[in-house]
Amino acid sequence: MESKTKSLFSGPLLIVIAALLWGIDGILRRSLYTLPPITIVFFEHLIGFVILFPFIWKSFKTEKLSKKEWSAIVFVALLSGLLGTLWFTTALLDTMFISFSVVFLLQKLQPIFAITTARIFLKERVGKGYRMWALLALVAAYFVTFPNGVVNFKTGTGTIVAALFAIGAAFAWGTSTTFSKIALRDRSSNYITALRFLLTLVMAFVGVLLLGKAPSLSSINHTQILTLVVIALSSGMVSLLIYYRGLKTTPVSVSTILELFYPLVAVVIDVVLYHNVLALSQYFAAAILLYAMYRVGKLAQDAVSA
Repeated sequence: MESKTKSLFSGPLLIVIAALLWGIDGILRRSLYTLPPITIVFFEHLIGFVILFPFIWKSFKTEKLSKKEWSAIVFVALLSGLLGTLWFTTALLDTMFISFSVVFLLQKLQPIFAITTARIFLKERVGKGYRMWALLALVAAYFVTFPNGVVNFKTGTGTIVAALFAIGAAFAWGTSTTFSKIALRDRSSNYITALRFLLTLVMAFVGVLLLGKAPSLSSINHTQILTLVVIALSSGMVSLLIYYRGLKTTPVSVSTILELFYPLVAVVIDVVLYHNVLALSQYFAAAILLYAMYRVGKLAQDAVSA
């Protein structure tokens, strides 16, 4: 019983750690604004796969996926690896990184897609206790990101377009959480991470060719390559490894709420790096969000240890 409780605790905790790493992603991508988004996605997955491959190459010889598992991981690679990352990067570039606020709108919508698809494909049920704390976390996360609940639309002409791309990323990442869970059921998290990176790499290369961005592959400089390596070792490949290990033992409905730690980190970054002072409502909402996430994690722990 003790080992089950410990295992369950590690799942939610790993997801929170991954969310912390995702929070710095916008900073790291800031210097890549001269590259096309599809080129960024290609190199990000190329570097991540090259780093990961030596540790899991034997798995490619021994692991045999079923048709259902292949369908799930291809779907994840397309939606989460390619489109989700592409749309998120495009959203950041469209606002020229002036403000994170509209882009982080996606974090308020992602749980809706994740919970809905988990109910349809995984038959996950959520109790009344979960609904209350999950709803409270969603509302709190909204007020954490938007001071006094007001969305900032003064970030340039690309803001509305950025919001649409952000919503698209929310759909891609939210639904992919469910299909990642399917792929992870009987497979190691390291192997599934590597497979997702490989498939996304191939898709991104096709995208580079179709969009006529092939010349950009040779125009990347050493500083940009270094930045992409840092992304792979933090908010990219490494964070996904941590996240998948946590997701393997955590219900989708719990995972998607714990991921709301992400916008909380973004607000801290705004204060520390960009000197944007928080409104009183944001401090209050942050405290509520932390407590709501704790209660959601505890509900999962109680469910497994019962």
